[in-house]
Amino acid sequence: MKRFGAVGLLVLCAAAAVVAAVVLSAWWWAAAAPLAGAALVGLYDLTQRRHSVLRNYPVLGHARFLLEAIRPELQQYFVERSFDGRPFDRDTRDIVYERAKGVDAEEPFGSERDMYSRGYEFLVPSMHPVDTAKSPPRIRVGGPDCTQPYDMALLNVSAMSFGSLSANAVLALNTGAARGGFAHDTGEGGLSEYHLRPGGDLIWEIGTGYFGCRTKDGDFDPEQFREKAAHPAVKCVSLKLSQGAKPGIGGVLPGDKVNAEIARVRGVPQGETVISPPYHRVFSTPRELVRFVARMRELADGKPVGFKLCPGSRVQFLAVCKAMLAEHITPDFIVVDGAEGGTGAAPLEFADHLGMPLTEGLVTVHNALVGAGLRERVRIGASGKVATGSDIVKRLAMGADWTNAARAMMFAVGCIQAQRCHTNRCPTGVTTQDPRRARALVVADKSERVHRFQEATVASALQIMAAMGVKDPADLGPHLLRRRSTDADDFRSYADLYEWLTPGQLIPGRLTSGHHLFAAPPPGWAADWKAADPDSFTA
Repeated sequence: MKRFGAVGLLVLCAAAAVVAAVVLSAWWWAAAAPLAGAALVGLYDLTQRRHSVLRNYPVLGHARFLLEAIRPELQQYFVERSFDGRPFDRDTRDIVYERAKGVDAEEPFGSERDMYSRGYEFLVPSMHPVDTAKSPPRIRVGGPDCTQPYDMALLNVSAMSFGSLSANAVLALNTGAARGGFAHDTGEGGLSEYHLRPGGDLIWEIGTGYFGCRTKDGDFDPEQFREKAAHPAVKCVSLKLSQGAKPGIGGVLPGDKVNAEIARVRGVPQGETVISPPYHRVFSTPRELVRFVARMRELADGKPVGFKLCPGSRVQFLAVCKAMLAEHITPDFIVVDGAEGGTGAAPLEFADHLGMPLTEGLVTVHNALVGAGLRERVRIGASGKVATGSDIVKRLAMGADWTNAARAMMFAVGCIQAQRCHTNRCPTGVTTQDPRRARALVVADKSERVHRFQEATVASALQIMAAMGVKDPADLGPHLLRRRSTDADDFRSYADLYEWLTPGQLIPGRLTSGHHLFAAPPPGWAADWKAADPDSFTA
């Protein structure tokens, strides 16, 4: 027994030694593995030829790329102040989120804005306000050649395509539009079942790619267009000439977003990047443009037809006005898209440096139509960073009849301004075709948020108008909006900042009802009118 006990003790000690060796070996590997991995990464960094930072700072240099990747989040959550973020500041995002959730969008203690800085704007309140309108006004869209006019809301969903947006995002937007009775612009990506299923009013946008109404060669297909324009949900048709964030180039949909469903809706090959042409094949002059508008209206059985553009040259737009007069054809509406408008993907130089901002574009289009005696026949929509009630009122004062919002509607469905729209890795499922990411967006909840946001924002606009003593949006004018021109006490109204034409002022030989000649147009407008050619888009 003693001998057996000694042997057993030796065996037990040996087993313990083995276990200890294994444990110590495991701990050694646990400590050594990361060091070995870092050494391998460092060796690769020293020998690779792509990144100078990594060659000089192996391993540690990767921290730079990590911080760069999360820079927008760091900026948004830890650096920017409430009022200086871009493209939308924190205050604006918060007011959209709160209204979408049904929370009172009120702030304590006072404004954080620098009201003495150059460019500060304010709307003129009345010493005798009026009661807020009990119901939002509607704007009748449809000129003399339109047989199926549409009553537009003051705020609508701006153009965003299925493909750029996920199916759930489109469903949420259209369901919200159906509940709130406002319009949803499809964007140029075609009519999908997600636009049609909820039953919301649609503005069908046709771009240079003619998606949804194109031949195999990429031309406009009138029969496809006629068939789809006849759908009861399609209330208006908008011909896209240019987009604010990228005027002069077509839309871009990365190939990894072009799945089988999107390819079918657009009529394009699956998996290939879709680049719309920069110009339309069906017209090349202002005269041909207005003739095509008339043709589209005929094919659409008299529904309102208009076009969208980001203006750049006053001469070019006046050429279109001359073509309208010469052909006796007017669009039912024109949507002015400002250069500050959003996009899913565009070259930075285009977004930063091409096209008029919305203020100048809107003033240009409004005045051109007034001066040509056409404004009563054509309604104007305004699109570009519209997110609040004050945004709506300002644009109406500048000459718009209604407004459209894209990114604010995206905020309402959950966008956090991560600026990952072009990567297919949107963290909230708004701008992605990844099913796993898109499922995060719950349509039933987000559609109600879209409805609440639009309703509360229009209500805010009506409340602001009442504080200004205005009952009807038609009574708003540039004299009710003022801007600080310098750092000194120099506020000027928009009526003084810009030249405002009178009806028909550009037309030679025009007469008033009293048979007296109008005042001559301002020299700059007169020169541009003379230079405008209805048979050429040359500036």
